Amino acid sequence: MAFRRKRRQSDSDPFTDLLFNALLGFTFMFLIAVFFLNPPAKTGEIPAKAEYIITATWESGRPDDVDLWVEGPGGDKVWYLNPEAGLMNLDRDDRGLINDEMIVDGARITNELNQEIVTIRGRAPGEYTVNVQYYASETGRPITADVTVSRVNPRLQIVFKDQIGLDYPGEEHTAVRFTVNPDGAVTNVNTLEKSIVR
Repeated sequence: MAFRRKRRQSDSDPFTDLLFNALLGFTFMFLIAVFFLNPPAKTGEIPAKAEYIITATWESGRPDDVDLWVEGPGGDKVWYLNPEAGLMNLDRDDRGLINDEMIVDGARITNELNQEIVTIRGRAPGEYTVNVQYYASETGRPITADVTVSRVNPRLQIVFKDQIGLDYPGEEHTAVRFTVNPDGAVTNVNTLEKSIVR
């Protein structure tokens, strides 16, 4: 008597299971790759691109106020009461020690850096005038401001750097005048005085 082995009946064979699991794995990896290739779009963000950066820096921790004034080719001026004009922006209006403190976890933190910053966000051709004014004094002493004009694109280039001495509140000096050509190059850098403070 021969014993017949009864074959086990199943709905699928191992090869089909293997193919299905491999397909499932590839599909999962594809979805993960697509998720990382297309990050969610950020809304409300505008990149702050600058072509030129103008800074005026004076003694850290000093309570005195120095103002930066910049006049563009069309006669528009950027200063503390007019922080935007054309392609120019006053990004930081520093008033000495005013508004330089904040409380973090109950501790008072002071930023002693005194610096005003104007950015020019395009290459509008023409002459620019950069003046500094000794706006207000708590100490009653003369002050020196380091003025720098930098061209940022396509690479960082220092166009102008010098120290400007101011003796009394209200005094204004031209730090630099320069011309931007249509191709963005800076020419005709000079320090001829021109009053632009109202």
